[in-house]
Amino acid sequence: MPEILRFDQKNFSQCVLSLIGRKRELSSDIRENVARIIEEVQKNGDEAVISLTSKFDGHLLEQNSMRLSQDIVERAVRETPTQLMDDLRFAAERIRRFHELQLPQNMSAADGAGGYYAMQWTPVDAAGLYVPGGQAAYPSSVLMNAVAAQVAGVKRLAMTVPIPQGLPNNTVLAAAHLCGIEEIYPIGGAQAIAALALGTQSIMPVHVITGPGNAYVAEAKRQLFGNVGIDMIAGPSEVLVVADQSLDPNIAAMDLLAQAEHDEDAQSILLTDNEDYAQDVIKSVEHHLTTLPRAEIAGESWRTNGGVILAPRTAFGDVINMIAPEHLELAIKNPDEVAQTVRHAGAIFMGSKTPEAVGDYVGGPNHVLPTSRSAQFSSGLSVFDFMKRTTKLHCTDESLAILGPVAARLADAEGLGAHAASVRMRLGCKHKG
Repeated sequence: MPEILRFDQKNFSQCVLSLIGRKRELSSDIRENVARIIEEVQKNGDEAVISLTSKFDGHLLEQNSMRLSQDIVERAVRETPTQLMDDLRFAAERIRRFHELQLPQNMSAADGAGGYYAMQWTPVDAAGLYVPGGQAAYPSSVLMNAVAAQVAGVKRLAMTVPIPQGLPNNTVLAAAHLCGIEEIYPIGGAQAIAALALGTQSIMPVHVITGPGNAYVAEAKRQLFGNVGIDMIAGPSEVLVVADQSLDPNIAAMDLLAQAEHDEDAQSILLTDNEDYAQDVIKSVEHHLTTLPRAEIAGESWRTNGGVILAPRTAFGDVINMIAPEHLELAIKNPDEVAQTVRHAGAIFMGSKTPEAVGDYVGGPNHVLPTSRSAQFSSGLSVFDFMKRTTKLHCTDESLAILGPVAARLADAEGLGAHAASVRMRLGCKHKG
């Protein structure tokens, strides 16, 4: 039975924060183990990656080349059903169209002093795409990461995906082939992140690493940030389903379970203004748990991390912003009314006809989203994660005459004589500028 919180109960806010904080603790063992893995990969390169992959995933990599052969990838494509390939293409095209809308424009403007300033956007040269492969296979994650990177203009994509016992998932490889990814490494965990960030004899380092993973992957990204750019440090997946009696309680229950079935640490929370409706949803969840293929995982997630929050509709916005959920379903009448009050959410799914699962696969917006309340300060994966902006400044004789004296005096105030001199020398010999 999940915990039920009421808006009018004592210490409501603290209780909500306690509920959503249950799944976020990181053990010191994970931190220490990840640090050891990173050190080992940095010191021993391929040898370390091969050893760790054998230890954790139970398969041996080739000593001289860890990359999956094109024969394996092409065989996976041949063995993928035609309808599934068509569905992957359909999803990829929708994802591509949405991300093309995100592309930023370079800008240039007169600076008001006779010169100009500008900003230009350029992609990184190489991106590492981490695709999880533990509890389930995620070809959709291949599309979300790869298409965003391609639209941004990244030339080199290196993908890592764990394949326990050495058995690759055909659909994951088919999705990679569809995206034109040729550099695929069958490795996972912290060792994959370390190899992408630091490089080995067989793997050239990348500039950005994106994609979700388990606690070891997230911690490796945390520890290696600075050596390499990252999209985010993702925790367990989460959904906040905001529902009223206009939504069939059986559908609300299935939406909650759709998140819970990811893994035992996932979190599904229902927010509603009607207690009878909440009880109907809870009963439906328990019923569906007797039929789902991943019922054991979903049940553990629901009973350990699940929750129900009862609050008046007027308080929905405050509760949502406190939780800052990764996925927010507004399965209510007039969802726009509540959406206008939302400041913190990774992605919002508007209305009772918009299940979060559509966003996972074919909606268009990216499904790699901030978790663990990080939607308060960050956003989902986009072309911006694969791009950087560079500013430009151009001074003329006219603008330097206006800006230079001020810059020199400020440099004097900071005690930086060479700074000041570099300006004043130009002011004294403008004909050489």
